Amino acid sequence: MEKIAELRNFLDSAHSVYHAVAGLVWDLEAAGYTCLSEGEGWELVPGGKYYLTRGGSALIAFRVPEGEPTGFLMSASHSDRPTFKVKENGELAGTYTRLSVEKYGGMIMSTWLNRPLSLAGRVLVETPVGVESRLLDIDRDLLLIPSVAIHMNRKVNEGYAWNPAVDTQPLMGGKDSAGKLQELLEKTAGGKVLGHDLYLYVRQKSSLWGLSEEFLSAPALDDLACAWGCTQGFLNAKDSGSLPVLCVFDSEEVGSSSVQGAASCLLESVLGRICQALNLDKERMLSNAFMVSADNAHAIHPNHPEYADGQNAPVLGGGVVLKFNANQRYTTDGVSAAIFRKVCRKAEVPVQTYYNRADLPGGSTLGNISLSHVSVPTADIGLPQLAMHASYETMAASDVTALVAAMTGYYGSTLTCQRDGSYILA
Repeated sequence: MEKIAELRNFLDSAHSVYHAVAGLVWDLEAAGYTCLSEGEGWELVPGGKYYLTRGGSALIAFRVPEGEPTGFLMSASHSDRPTFKVKENGELAGTYTRLSVEKYGGMIMSTWLNRPLSLAGRVLVETPVGVESRLLDIDRDLLLIPSVAIHMNRKVNEGYAWNPAVDTQPLMGGKDSAGKLQELLEKTAGGKVLGHDLYLYVRQKSSLWGLSEEFLSAPALDDLACAWGCTQGFLNAKDSGSLPVLCVFDSEEVGSSSVQGAASCLLESVLGRICQALNLDKERMLSNAFMVSADNAHAIHPNHPEYADGQNAPVLGGGVVLKFNANQRYTTDGVSAAIFRKVCRKAEVPVQTYYNRADLPGGSTLGNISLSHVSVPTADIGLPQLAMHASYETMAASDVTALVAAMTGYYGSTLTCQRDGSYILA
């Protein structure tokens, strides 16, 4: 349970994409990793441990083996979650003072109503030498999105269509609170705010519950549980003949098309610079490379089992999930499935499978997007969860520890591709 306590501490402080990456960076630096800058030259040495961030919301970390590596072992997860983003000129004054927000990603909007909320993200503050980016978290109950009473909306339980321009604008204060938001931001940030990227977050902390406390609920389990689990496996793994690379991208929930997303040149650029600094053949390294794309999976629902594919429906507590889709929304194929199953068998971790029901198309994830830049065998995996994209999600605590064990084994392996196309995993 020690690992679960560590995960909960991370989740309870990762109130925005920027805070999530900052928390992972803290773990890397505690383990002796050195920060690199994309704008400076890199001098990498055998045994060296490095990381870099882009935009404060994406990171890549890697270790250099003592001997010449055979290839790359990579994982990719994401730091963002569906939420609401604060607009510029964000106050809506009138009878009450409200906050003007817009949807980020595809959330279940009703789950955000009638909950204490607050703001977190980054602000750009004016300083004597320029503009400085600072994390901001207003750590108190600040906002709430009140629902309309059932007496005035009799159809609210009959499939009501929420209008994000009307129904989900948070209440911030009374009429006399108008004009005070900027003052609050600048007081919290400690300077003149020139710009911001601020998001709503749910104030409720993570919870262990169930008869045996087997379930874990929290905001942003998709995909912070995978981001944290992959990071722990990366840090725990013993050195092998491969060069391990940890990727946490931003913007997955909106298509990954940002400078910090999986559709950017970030990973391709970093791998090229690693090879250049270490005098390695990039194409040879990629020919012995593998990617684990880690993003959560839908568990079979206790009240609606009919939404699942009957033979490939993961359950909470059943272990890590391999995700398949014939149209490549998930990239797992026979080869990558076999390799990942071998990893899990060595780590004594149970593996489940997931397919969408044939008439219910699901979402896509990082794997097929990153392949357009770094084309290597890829397994799409995840942790089974309920209420995906709700403001408060649920999974089994045991599945998180299974992921950490699987990724520890994965990053401690050496993968080589033979001339006949077969793979050796050692």
